[in-house]
Amino acid sequence: MPINRDQNEQEVSSIGKFMFFGMWIGLLGLLSLFFYNWESNEFNPNQSIDSKINVRGQAELVLTANRHNQYIANGYINNTAVVFLLDTGANDVSIPAHIAKKIGLKRGRQLRFETANGTAIGYQTKINKIKLGGIELENITASINPNVKFDEVLLGMSFLKHLELVQKNRTLTLRY
Repeated sequence: MPINRDQNEQEVSSIGKFMFFGMWIGLLGLLSLFFYNWESNEFNPNQSIDSKINVRGQAELVLTANRHNQYIANGYINNTAVVFLLDTGANDVSIPAHIAKKIGLKRGRQLRFETANGTAIGYQTKINKIKLGGIELENITASINPNVKFDEVLLGMSFLKHLELVQKNRTLTLRY
């Protein structure tokens, strides 16, 4: 059975179109991945933080501010990975309720908070261990906040008061 030349050219043309569209889909996928990673690094430039021991024997880590001049960093609460937003204006570590549930934190007594948006209700809790880089503290007072939907834990003064904080330009050095 002879192969029709027009049919063969149509098959080659179809394969070429498929490869052309496949190339564009692949290129768009790579660009999407690139911009997703870029955006993640812009929001949290401290996704991987290395700490060192300084000459005084203190654990020391340096954080870089994001484009909104916020210090955001990856860390752990009770060995569960979380994203921290350092907040010297917060008395306690404040954990959104959906994250507290994932970690397995228990609600304690009810608390009233005075915030910029008014009075809020939350719950007292205790964290066994918080780890940020090489700094690890135990038995930290915290609160569970059922009123927020964001995914960052506010790392407040119940943790930060144990550290030396030095801010210069767009960096924050933490020492313990």
